[in-house]
Amino acid sequence: MRVFLLNLILAISWSALTGNATLVNFCFGFFIGYLALRVSPKIPEGTKYFQRLPRLIRLASFFIQELVLSSLRATIEVFSPKLQSRPLVVRIPLEITDQTQIFILANLISLTPGTVVLEITPDNSELFVHTMFVDDPDIFREEIHLGFEKRVREAFS
Repeated sequence: MRVFLLNLILAISWSALTGNATLVNFCFGFFIGYLALRVSPKIPEGTKYFQRLPRLIRLASFFIQELVLSSLRATIEVFSPKLQSRPLVVRIPLEITDQTQIFILANLISLTPGTVVLEITPDNSELFVHTMFVDDPDIFREEIHLGFEKRVREAFS
């Protein structure tokens, strides 16, 4: 946590020194700070941070990609004269067991247009997901396992 705060301070300092307080410049400063901290030999407690941050970025970029694709699919469905949706409730067994990871997974699935998590079983072993576009429930389960669940497990373990 201290390394992350130090990285934030470096990004804010970068924005202040360049005199450009935009999001792009802050992100660039964050990246420069990350690289500077990465090569610094005096931060031994930062190894977990340097492993986790790229995984979080991969999770965020995957979520944004899924968000855009699902939004386009839902928009096309709304504006097309003939409905193509195939709604279905799918039971998804979970490989992750940590409650925080399950919470994040359920929220990422629910934030994606066309899907919503209806229930998490009391023993946290399964999700029940309602989705608008499913041809084969097994393929949908596999997409969740190899997509969201795998990336959440990587990012938070």
